[in-house]
Amino acid sequence: MPNGKPAGVRCVQLADDNRCKVFGRPERPAFCGGLQPAADMCGNSREAAMIWLADLERATAPH
Repeated sequence: MPNGKPAGVRCVQLADDNRCKVFGRPERPAFCGGLQPAADMCGNSREAAMIWLADLERATAPH
């Protein structure tokens, strides 16, 4: 997504199983590699991480 990914828009590189299609590949955007998981972001489960990401999407959505 050359102009960035707007909040609420699914990344074009996200597969149906929610895995990154370009993870570990040279064409993976630097921004994506810069997002480092942390305990306050991921919590203790996948579900907690998905809630955190959804909250981030809502907080950064254009108004």
